[in-house]
Amino acid sequence: MSPARLAALASRDMRGNRDLSLLAAGAGVSQFGNSLSLLVLVFWATPISPLLVAAILVAELLPLVLGAPLAGALIDRLPNRRLLIIALLGQGVAIAAIAPLMGTPALVVALVFVSGCGLAVAVPATSALVPHIAGEEESTRGYAMVGTARSVGNIAGVTGGALLAGFFGHPAALLIDGMTFLVYALLLLFVRAERRPSGEHAARPSALAGIRHVRRDPVLFASIIGLAFFVGAVVVINVADPAFVRFVLHGDELLLGAMQACWTVGILVGTRLVARLKTVPEVAYALAITGITTGIAVLIPATFPVVVAAGIGWLIGGISNGVDNVTMNAIVRLRTPEEMRGRAFAAVGSMVTGANLFGTAAAGGLLLVMGPRAVFALGGTGAVLSGVACLVFVHRALKRERSPAEAGLLSN
Repeated sequence: MSPARLAALASRDMRGNRDLSLLAAGAGVSQFGNSLSLLVLVFWATPISPLLVAAILVAELLPLVLGAPLAGALIDRLPNRRLLIIALLGQGVAIAAIAPLMGTPALVVALVFVSGCGLAVAVPATSALVPHIAGEEESTRGYAMVGTARSVGNIAGVTGGALLAGFFGHPAALLIDGMTFLVYALLLLFVRAERRPSGEHAARPSALAGIRHVRRDPVLFASIIGLAFFVGAVVVINVADPAFVRFVLHGDELLLGAMQACWTVGILVGTRLVARLKTVPEVAYALAITGITTGIAVLIPATFPVVVAAGIGWLIGGISNGVDNVTMNAIVRLRTPEEMRGRAFAAVGSMVTGANLFGTAAAGGLLLVMGPRAVFALGGTGAVLSGVACLVFVHRALKRERSPAEAGLLSN
């Protein structure tokens, strides 16, 4: 290879690393704000009603389910980096507007919904953009790097949120969150890589093509449906967390922040553990196993309701969460043609978020009839059973996929 060719490749790698660092840094800053505001909002809503906590979480997630076809279509038709900037600015305005309106819970929920609309575009747009920055072969490493940055931001957000809420009040935390989206958008202005979908709009897949693609791929379908089931089971703890800390562990915002920081430290570890996974079987099995380990993590504090046990459980749950965050993106990339990835990422997001939404809504009702400790036990058991089923079906799908190749080798 000529020196000029080597120099060109080195320059491209440097640009890719630089762009990936900017994307990861922006994602980390944005996640700091998200974690900060979510902590503040759920703790603010807990004394009012568990239904308000559920309503806030549902309002954030509902656009990811309902808007997935439209978001996927936009991502596969428009330049992704520019689309991401617009979505972030919309989120920032919506979150900052909550600060002076916290005396009106209905308006708070409505603005969280508006922010969720931006999130519905931002999440799959980021996932589709990573392979264009990191390269196809290094995409899993790219997802791990973005996941790591988000974990660091999450840790800072839950601890910072507790401190800001304690010293400056809830509105200050929400204004800071609004600014983090602006910072992320500014960082994206310096990213040179861009995913520019090609071809005529009429020739591209329909808005529902991503859902059909997932359904027709046995390995991808088994992985994502399994993930959706154990997420739907374990997500009940998101609503029960504040009540568990307040009424079972007898803690305050600082303890809630510390517990969530344990989960986020675990995510940080989990994202690094799977950064080198590249093959479909490696990624699919890792994703399935996290359902079992997440369920076990939630059952630990349900069985031993003390601070130390809860911290250990949250740490294990976070590690599992970090693994499934990276492997979910990796399995979609590995099983999806590039031109359909916007729709595929949006479809997968809608399926998993739909399960998340169902579990979140159910948790609000469950907390009206049972204590938070019982909700934890129910969610953990459901996650373990779902994880075992996911592992079985993923194994069968991979075995069926290998069988024709093995038969061909035997016939030769």
